[in-house]
Formats: sequence, structure tokens, C-alpha cells
Amino acid sequence: MEFQRISAPGWRLDQFQHFLRSASTPQEKPSSPEVEDPPPYLTVDELLGRQRKVYLETYGCQMNVNDTEIAWSILQKSGYLRTSNLQEADVILLVTCSIREKAEQTIWNRLHQLKALKTKRSRSRVPLRIGILGCMAERLKEEILNREKMVDLLAGPDAYRDLPRLLALAESGQQAANVLLSLDETYADVMPVQTSRSATSAFVSIMRGCDNMCSYCIVPFTRGRERSRPVASILEEVRKLSGQGLKEVTLLGQNVNSFRDNSEVQFNNAVPTSLSRGFTTNYKTKQGGLRFAHLLDQVSRVDPEMRIRFTSPHPKDFPDEVLQLIHERDNICKQIHLPAQSGSSRVLEAMHRGYSREAYVELIHHIRESIPGVSLSSDFIAGFCGETEEDHLQTVSLLREVQYNMGFLFAYSMRQKTRAYHRLQDDVPGEVKIRRLEELITVFREEATTANKTSVGCAQLVLVEGLSKRSATDLCGRNDGNLKVIFPDTEMEDVSNPGLRVRAQPGDYVLVKITSASSQSLKGHVLCRTTLKDSSAYCSPGWMATQS
Repeated sequence: MEFQRISAPGWRLDQFQHFLRSASTPQEKPSSPEVEDPPPYLTVDELLGRQRKVYLETYGCQMNVNDTEIAWSILQKSGYLRTSNLQEADVILLVTCSIREKAEQTIWNRLHQLKALKTKRSRSRVPLRIGILGCMAERLKEEILNREKMVDLLAGPDAYRDLPRLLALAESGQQAANVLLSLDETYADVMPVQTSRSATSAFVSIMRGCDNMCSYCIVPFTRGRERSRPVASILEEVRKLSGQGLKEVTLLGQNVNSFRDNSEVQFNNAVPTSLSRGFTTNYKTKQGGLRFAHLLDQVSRVDPEMRIRFTSPHPKDFPDEVLQLIHERDNICKQIHLPAQSGSSRVLEAMHRGYSREAYVELIHHIRESIPGVSLSSDFIAGFCGETEEDHLQTVSLLREVQYNMGFLFAYSMRQKTRAYHRLQDDVPGEVKIRRLEELITVFREEATTANKTSVGCAQLVLVEGLSKRSATDLCGRNDGNLKVIFPDTEMEDVSNPGLRVRAQPGDYVLVKITSASSQSLKGHVLCRTTLKDSSAYCSPGWMATQS
């Protein structure tokens, strides 16, 4: 059972009932720094931020980046200010990750650093409050509050609406926590606040939680069951981002392509979920609702000049209609993240992944046939419970067979609460995990370099992000496959305005002729500034011949 810890002596029964009700049901966001119907144990004034400055620090996945924007949107409505200067902050909130032990250790180390900052706080200033948000708050709750007395508040991934109340209680010197998981919280009515004025892209959360219950994964226990945002609210957010001039959105979810919007009653029919061939689920097949193909279709129609990506999907949820849509729409990136985790069918079964190596490889072939030139990326875990040397070599062979363009590889880290924790033995020695991981990384880099070199001599459409981090004379951006492309910052022709010479700016689409490639990036020289719609005409072999 999840818990909510709080110290509020002298509560009456009606106060306690209000506390439970507000903790377990989504609350409407206030439209201004005013709070309606405060809990009986707090005044309206206590719930207001009173222009106290909040410093937000984000760790982990893209979902945490989006969660940071949601949390800030809620706090901003309550009258808080945001600062990028740690020294002037009145509130420090860490948005945390629990996917591996190393991620949690990073937070423990950071708390140790912040302890000194809190201790040295001048008495003339309001006391510094420190909070832990996200998955680590959900997973370790009591341990954090008991081990680190300097932590004032905890808020799990489904409790960000409660931040003003938790901060108000922390102001009175109490430790406060809300780590209750929700069956319906999607923050559909909370518009995330984009904090970077120079940003060219944004994340849009479309669903939360995961029902897959892979044996190694902590996500279902820290983020709860799957639930999807209504399509209408997603489209509203994408339209707003388009209006702000952003050129790329990434649809986010722990299992993004299992999206299923049941908010419209007329679409709750008995049509079952269509899975990839040879794949199964760990749960009863779901029926009805507006599915991912419908959402992807609608989002791609908002702005033809806005690129659409999505992550992170599960291989089981790639029906033909999704693949066909990706192939047909110019603004849906021809890039698919396809987490394999292992190349061994035996290990995949132990992981509870719902497919064999053979089914996965068949899906790879089907995707490449359906979307010519598609860029593929994947996740792999080295040293999972019971993994033998033969299992490891099968993963090596899968890396060589598929030749991914990008990859994310990690040594296995057992997590409490997971199926593996209760039923399997973490029996691969640490040094063996590291050695196998290094071997996987080496093979991945070799094959990715080979795969990426096929782009040499071709023109790639690149969305400019800004200056390269390694050279003030170079720009960088990303191609359709989400690979970084670096090119000199020089003048070029603007194909929309013949005769006009321009320099690329963040948010521009430019064509870059690729001259070299590695496992991590591409390099080239810029040809012209263009639009997403017009770019295909300039990538033909005939046009390229005129540029050589």
C-alpha cells in the first residue's frame, strides 16, 4: 500500500477526509496565483508561492524533462518564480530517476552537496526547502525522509498537482510527502511551460505508466498503470507549440505506441488491439479506444513543417497501419526506436518481453520493407539474471545482424519490487557484466559506423539546433534519423528566396551534404536553406549531381 506521510497535529475528522480526498483525486489547476477551497489545516495565503524562487534540476529520461515542465507550470500558477541560480533559490526540487542503482546514487550524492548549502543558509533569508520529485520519491519514500532529514518534501510522478500544499506544509517545518499512484492522472489540463526561448523542439507526454511488467523494470512500480491523455488535449498542446514556432515534437510515453484514448464513449467499441506478428502481451488484450495510429495521423496534420517523433515504444505495438503512416507522411520521422534488450530468446523469455529473437528479427525486416531507409535504434541490457556466455554472444550477433544507427546499452542493475527481484538470481558477476557491456558497445560502434557511412555523399535534411559544443565555427542539428549532424556556419542560398544568401538559425531546415560519418554523428557542408515540404525535391540523385 502506498503512503502519505505528514505531520499535522490536532486534525479533525473533516480535515483528515479533505486530506485523503485531495491526495487521491486530480485537482483543477488555478488560473491565477489564488487557491480555491484550501484544505482546512492551511490558509489560502499559505498555499501561495509569494514569489519564492524555485530551482529545478532534472535527471533521467525524457519523461522527467516533461515532468519538470509540468511541475513548473503548476508552481508558476501558484505564484512561484523560477531561477537558474542555485544560490538564490528558496526551493530546490530534484526530478529523479530510479531505473538503475547508479541513477539513485547520483541523487544521494547531490543531496549530500545540497546539505552544506542548506546549513550555510543565512538566517536573514527564508529557510531553504529541498524536495525529491519523480520515480525515486515513489520507490524509496520512507528511506529518503528517514535517511536525509534535510529533505522537506517528496512528490511522486502522479502528485505534482499537490506541490503547492506540500511546500506550504514544508514551510511550517514539517516533512511532507505524497507518493500515491493514480489510475487516471495524465495532467491533460496542465500545459507544460517551455523554459528555453531558443528551443526548436519539445516533448509532449501522451500517456503515463506501463502495463508490460518486464521482469527487470521498475517503471510499473514507480509510475503506475498505463493511462492515456485525451487526443483533444494532446492536439491542443501541439498546436500551441506550433504557434510558438517550434519545429519538432516528440510524443512521449513509457510504452508510447500502446496509446489508447477511452475518453470518447463512441470509440469504446470491441475492436481488439492489433499486435506485431509473433508478439504477445503479459496482460489481457485491450479493446476499444482511439489508438496510436489515429493520434499519429492527427498530430502530423497540425503543421506540415513540424517534425513528429515518438519514444519509447514496445516492439509488440507496431501494426501495419502505424508503419504505413510513418512511410506516407513527410513530417513523421523515418526513425524507430525498437528496444530489443537481448538477442537470446531464452533471456527474452526470462525478461518477460513477449517475443523471441526470431519474431524480433522478422519485425525488423518488415519495418525496413515498409519504410525504406528507416533509421533504427535500440536498448540492450548486459548481464541479466542467468545470462550465459552463449546468450551474450547471441546479443552480439543481433547487433551485427541489424546494424542499428543508434543504441543505448547498460549493465543490468537489479531493482527491488520487480519480478526479477522476487523470482530470479542476480548471478552474473559485476566484472562480467562490465566486460560484456564493453564488448556490446564496441560491436555497436563498429556496426553503427558502417550503417551511418551509407549517408556519405547524400543530402540530409537537418533541423538546426544551434552552435556545435565543440566548435564556435560549426553548427549542429539532427537529421530525420535523429542523428547529430555537424557542418560549418557559412552563408547559403535560401531556396524560397532565389538570390538571397543567409546564415542558418536555430529552427531552420537546411540541406547538408554528408562527407563523413561515425557511430555518433555525421559531418558535412551546407547546401541551402529549405522547408520540410520542399526538401524532397532537392535530395534527388539528379539534383545532388549538380552540387558535386
